[in-house]
Amino acid sequence: MAWFVYIVRCADDSLYTGVATDVARRITEHNESPKGARYTASRRPVHLVYTASCATRSDAMKEEWRIKQLTRSDKMILIASWDVAYEPV
Repeated sequence: MAWFVYIVRCADDSLYTGVATDVARRITEHNESPKGARYTASRRPVHLVYTASCATRSDAMKEEWRIKQLTRSDKMILIASWDVAYEPV
């Protein structure tokens, strides 16, 4: 099973990073369900701005941690480099 790390832009222009096996479902949860993260619940709607596939859950969590250590400007560079055509969502 493939795992993904993703970044969403919240309505207040903040960024949230997470991991999921089904990014589309997770974005729907962030926007419509109490299953979404507490952080995003008060910052709806959220929009997907980056995703990357990982081989395992462990790899996805390591990448999530790495991204969370980046500055906002570095995250914006990462987001700008994302090519939607190559990432399955």
